[in-house]
This record gives sequence, structure tokens and C-alpha cells, in this order.
Amino acid sequence: MSTDLHDVRDPAGWGPAIDEAVHAISRGELVVLPTDTVYGIGADAFQPDAVAALLAAKGRGRQMPPPVLVPDLRTLDGLATAVPDGARALAETFWPGGLTIICAAQPSLAWDLGETRGTVALRMPDHPAARALLRRTGPLAVSSANRTGRPAALDAADAVGQLGASVAVYLDGGTVPGGVASTIVDATGPALRVVREGAISLEALRDVVPVQRLRPAPGPAPEPPAGPSGEGDDASPPPGTEAAR
Repeated sequence: MSTDLHDVRDPAGWGPAIDEAVHAISRGELVVLPTDTVYGIGADAFQPDAVAALLAAKGRGRQMPPPVLVPDLRTLDGLATAVPDGARALAETFWPGGLTIICAAQPSLAWDLGETRGTVALRMPDHPAARALLRRTGPLAVSSANRTGRPAALDAADAVGQLGASVAVYLDGGTVPGGVASTIVDATGPALRVVREGAISLEALRDVVPVQRLRPAPGPAPEPPAGPSGEGDDASPPPGTEAAR
């Protein structure tokens, strides 16, 4: 598979680049895209072979399914079921941005993200090129653009160096911020729970709706996750889904 690198730093000129990425996604190929945290590697969430290729490119198995990035708030109800009012209020307040919400997945959806246990982690990125692509493709399964165990790429060149020809199209948005990962809220239980604090503080969430802090399980302290520029979207995953960056 050949690898194409396309500049998407200027909205006035990124049309052909987005077209190439859309065509690659439709063919079941992989695309690297900038987000508001790190670079991501994306695939059509509804093509199981494409999702399997994404996991293979990263060197990982089905036990860590990728989160799904969405273009707008309306997509929430298309992909998730029984979304609590509180979770909806958080999405309305903090999307696009650094909030990932774990929901019960719509059981009728024809997708296979891996061992999700019936859940899906959803986020709307706050990056114009990423959202331009998502508006064309619809929901994408997206993980951090790196080989497992290596730091997530903060620029397109690093992504190329790690993933090479396994990706058909690289969208180059310049250097992305990196740093703080998204905050993850589990909306699948009787109460909303923060399972990872990140870009949005617990206090900010509680200004919108009541949210519980996840209590650590008794026993030895877990091994600390990777640092901010490491494989942060994969650290400390909640049950049934990869922790979305």
C-alpha cells in the first residue's frame, strides 16, 4: 500500500486532501488525522476488516477496542442507546472537546470494534480538519497514531515513522497540542462516573450534572500509565473499551 501525505493546515486548500482521505476510508483503508490532543489512526467503524487492520497496525488485539469519533451531537443517539439525560447535558456542554462518554451501544449496529461488552466510547474532537473529515465519512474508529508501547505521534512525520505503509493517507495538520488526555465519563451505570480525569475537571463536570469519582479498587496500587505524550489513550481503560484520547 502506498502512503500519501497531505497538508490540512489551511481550510481553504484542504479539500483535495479530505477527498483522498474519504476515498481511502470508503475502501476500508486507514487514515491518520490530527486531533485536539494527539494524532489518531482512523478506520470506518462499520467495516470490521478495517478496524482489524487498525488494531494490527498498532500491534494490538481485540481486547482493547478503539473509541469512536463523531462529527456532531446528533450522532450520539445513532450509536448509543438509553443515553442518560446527564450524559447528554455533558455532551452538549463539552463537545467538541476533551470529553469521552462511554455509553451502551445500539444493539442493531452492524459493527465489530472488538471486545466492547456492548459499550462504545464516543468523543467529538475539537479540531477543524478532523471534524471536516468526520462530516464526510461519519463515525470513525480512532486510536492514537502509534505502535503500542511507543509515544503517540504529535506530528504527521512521527506517525509516518511509526505506522508507515499500513496507513493509506496521512493528513498533516502540523504539530498538535498533546498533553492532557480527554476526561472519560462512564454513562452505562445508575450514576455517571469519572473513570479518568483529564482535560475537563471533575468540578467542571459537576457544575453541569452530578458526577461520581471512580473509587480505586482495594489492593496494590496499579502500575502508572504512560505520560502525557505516551500512549495515553490506551492507559487505564474502562471495562469494555479502550480509553479514548
